[in-house]
Amino acid sequence: MNHRTYLALAIPLAISMITTPLLGVVDMAVVGQLPNPAYIGGVAVGTVIFNTLYWLFGFLRVSTSGFAAQAEGANDEKEQLLALIRPLFIALLVGMIFLILQWPILNVTLAFMSPASDVYEFASEYYSIRIWGAPFALANYVVMGWLVGRARIKLTLTLQILMNLINIILAIVFVKVFSWGVSGVAAATLIAEIATVLLSGIIIIKLLPQSFRFPSRGEILNPEPFKKMVAMNRDLMIRTFCLLVVFNLFTAKGAAYGTEVLAANAVLIQIHYMMAYAFDGFANASSIYVGKAIGSQDRDLYKRTVSLTFQWAIISALLITALFYLCKGLIIPLFTQTQSVIELIGTYELWILLFPLSASLGLVLYGVFVGATEAKPIRNSMVYALGVFLSVLYISVPSLQNHGLWLAFIVFSLGRSIFLVIYIPSLNRKLFPVMPVDGKTTKFS
Repeated sequence: MNHRTYLALAIPLAISMITTPLLGVVDMAVVGQLPNPAYIGGVAVGTVIFNTLYWLFGFLRVSTSGFAAQAEGANDEKEQLLALIRPLFIALLVGMIFLILQWPILNVTLAFMSPASDVYEFASEYYSIRIWGAPFALANYVVMGWLVGRARIKLTLTLQILMNLINIILAIVFVKVFSWGVSGVAAATLIAEIATVLLSGIIIIKLLPQSFRFPSRGEILNPEPFKKMVAMNRDLMIRTFCLLVVFNLFTAKGAAYGTEVLAANAVLIQIHYMMAYAFDGFANASSIYVGKAIGSQDRDLYKRTVSLTFQWAIISALLITALFYLCKGLIIPLFTQTQSVIELIGTYELWILLFPLSASLGLVLYGVFVGATEAKPIRNSMVYALGVFLSVLYISVPSLQNHGLWLAFIVFSLGRSIFLVIYIPSLNRKLFPVMPVDGKTTKFS
């Protein structure tokens, strides 16, 4: 493998991943054209609620990708199918639980965030419609992870693009033509999520081998692989919980400085999401190659993947930073036309320029551990980074206010990179402890 083959996988994956946060981005961009910044605030708060719900179970996509990649590397058709069925069952179950508990979830979340009354109203309106897409959104996570793990990049990209096209078109029609406001963007997202699941089902059926036989309950719940999946998902869930603490605290603290600061932070955080998902494309490429290397016991492929991961984490960080700096005048007006919010974004945009350089290694090396289905280092590095975030938040916010909030976030991003890099040598030794060379054994170097 070389730079060309790595990028041939990473670039389409980056494009695909960038489209992932567009459901929230499009919703915010459409309502951002309305005159009242409370619309942006309401959608921002609503988006945080769904990020909380879905990201907490984001391991469904991530772990599915790792297990599918290893099954693909081992050329095991049955395990490839089980890598889809096991997490899909969990996704549908969790989605139904969200529907049953939808009102307690809303009330607890809004009580914690305490937004202004008009923001509260719009957030409730947005949430009450989008929540019905929970089973479909989580099912989409699993399918996307499975397709990525099997390196079906064109299909993944096609599904993502179609979902976002449906969302964009319907959001514009519902808001601009029918004047449905926040309800319109929520309904557009819901319809897009449902349509994507239906299309995914058709694709999966076409990918199944002719000799397909639905696995028995015993095969699905086989203790050994199921135990490993549950353990990995547990660690990834803790990792996601740490992320949610950071983002929810960030939003809640930002809301205390008024609706306009909340709106400015929300736009910058959406830009951050798009940057992070671009890195996720490189992480997924690394995950696929590492999974294949482990499945086929190819030590050289593993070493080369780790090397390219480090290199492209740095290169992509520089490219993303430069791209935002050069294009910020075009990007920011897409989210809002409110001049006071745009001016506040200009006040805090420096922090977003620092984000790619501070976060790149943590976001891209993450894929190496996912492909290896080794989530404990991911969990630990995130717990340590959360501790750093809370410390800086406590020290800096009282004096620096919203700048202190952003400082804590950037230090958190840097921390997750540093703490994860520390685990790479031990991962190398665990996966490939010895290598025969001329009748002797050598350690991984």
